[in-house]
Amino acid sequence: MPNTPPGVANPLPTDGRPVMSVSELNREVKHLLEGSVPLLWVGGEISNFAAPSSGHWYFTLKDARAQVRCAMFRGRNRNVRFPPANGREVLARARVSLYEGRGEFQLIIEHLEEAGFGALMRQLEQLKAKLQAEGLFDLERKKPLPYLPATIGIITSATGAAVRDMIQVLGRRYPAARIELLPVAVQGQGAAQQIASAISLAGRLQRHDLLIVGRGGGSLEDLWSFNEEVVVRALAACPIPTISAVGHETDTTLADLAADVRAPTPSAAAEIASANAAALRDSIANSEARLLRAMQSRLRHHQQQVQLTSNRIRHPREQLQNHAQRLDHLELRLRQAIRQDTTNRAQRLSGALRAFNRVHPEQRLSSARDALAKQRLQLQHAAERLLAGKRDKLLHSSQLLHSVSPLAVLDRGYAIVRDEQKRVVRDAAQIKPGQRIFARLANGEISAVTD
Repeated sequence: MPNTPPGVANPLPTDGRPVMSVSELNREVKHLLEGSVPLLWVGGEISNFAAPSSGHWYFTLKDARAQVRCAMFRGRNRNVRFPPANGREVLARARVSLYEGRGEFQLIIEHLEEAGFGALMRQLEQLKAKLQAEGLFDLERKKPLPYLPATIGIITSATGAAVRDMIQVLGRRYPAARIELLPVAVQGQGAAQQIASAISLAGRLQRHDLLIVGRGGGSLEDLWSFNEEVVVRALAACPIPTISAVGHETDTTLADLAADVRAPTPSAAAEIASANAAALRDSIANSEARLLRAMQSRLRHHQQQVQLTSNRIRHPREQLQNHAQRLDHLELRLRQAIRQDTTNRAQRLSGALRAFNRVHPEQRLSSARDALAKQRLQLQHAAERLLAGKRDKLLHSSQLLHSVSPLAVLDRGYAIVRDEQKRVVRDAAQIKPGQRIFARLANGEISAVTD
């Protein structure tokens, strides 16, 4: 009998059959797995995470229906840039193996990254490089923003906080501007296509002086619609000056790079797009004051010149009187021009205030109430007409149904005859003498025995 190590069964039993030991079996399976399955990517949720003093990591990757044990050794896990924890979704580059000591199938992790985020960032960087190479982000493509846009288009969600913030800022700073909302979905399936279509439509209609495109803050996934290629290309091709206002100040999307101006927040975009009405009034007042001072200075200069001329030329006095009269006439014209300019500026300011009053929420609310009352009355009349039509149709159908009903025939003196099996008798030959029959009349039923 050959010598065998202590605790290991003899691979050759007495009947001559070859038997493989457990350790040999596990070793063969390990070689088979490692040699036939290439390096692969696996995604799942971490559970049972353990980090002993050796520095190695041991955990389980699982999904809704299965799990697999994993090991990541110290030399590899030093490069992981996030703290692994139970419940975190990850992507792992791994090789398949078998832990011989327990015969357990496992993955040896070579690289680990957060699921979703890493893949999105790689996709984002690739698209950014592609579009940058095409020149879509070049400064030479940027269009200047209009100083006083008459109509401002806002492309965002109709229900988000961002649109309320922008309308509030525009109404406070620049009530004379007309604001038009182009509502779109800002996240989820189809959102990018809606945003791009709205930008293209505004570019074709050419009824806006400025476009603001954006939304409130969120995660990278929430803001991803503004990284889609279709949105970036629509912004780059838009003939109207655009402001990108996506997320918070720390968020940067490809839409920010393609737009003519990037605003750190939607509220900041509204401030960039609008002139401050109070500042405009102050500027007009300052300009008026400077103009008046300049005119007064010039007037004094002319008066001094006249005085000097009068001092040098004492005769003829008639010429001096003519100059004095002409100077008085110029003064009157100057004062009239100042008054007219002041009146014009006051009228423009009054027009801006009237425009502000027209967009006041109370005015819109009153109009909405009137429209609602009118629609309620129309709906009531429509419902009454519909109910009357249904009532006439029901009456007609009832009369038609009664006219073809068997009961109407019975009312005229006819009867329906059935045998004992409740079958309708249509031929006297069906009934034998002494057989019981039943006759259904208009009111009630009778039975009889045939002769």
